[in-house]
Amino acid sequence: MSRVAKAPVALPNGVSVTLNDRQVEVKGKNGNMSLRLHELVELKQEEDNIVLSPAVDTKEAMMHTGTMRALINNYVKGVHEGFEKRLQLIGVGYRAQAAGNKVTLNVGYSHPVEYTLPEGVSAETPSQTEIVLKSNDKQKLGQAAANIRGFRPPEPYKGKGIRYSDEHVVRKEAKKK
Repeated sequence: MSRVAKAPVALPNGVSVTLNDRQVEVKGKNGNMSLRLHELVELKQEEDNIVLSPAVDTKEAMMHTGTMRALINNYVKGVHEGFEKRLQLIGVGYRAQAAGNKVTLNVGYSHPVEYTLPEGVSAETPSQTEIVLKSNDKQKLGQAAANIRGFRPPEPYKGKGIRYSDEHVVRKEAKKK
């Protein structure tokens, strides 16, 4: 049984949730997001909390309830605070530059790599070797960060590449003579 589904979603001040024909809309200071509620899940609003419950008593309904609860919680957190991912470029000559909705990466190829950010995701480069991605949609943010990391993932021998700031790269020992 899902324990995630049993916890209510707390609504902070300034965030409102409306249910319109199985369409859940979350509004806050960082924008609004909408989600289609699954048929096996029921939603009730109690004061400053949202409580989700399964419509029928089956294992599948409980699984969908936990998923919907997690998605709605991410939407509430996203429109209230927003999400942030930090990437580091490690390697000689590796640098990044953000301009508008494009990130230009020099990561050891013969040409610079340009990545166009998806709508709703913004990037800034506080230093040449650091990228900060921000968004109110956790899924889009994670996918954009994974796409940028995919241009040059960290390699295990020297640790060069693009990595998340909290990522630990397991290093291998070099070949011995």
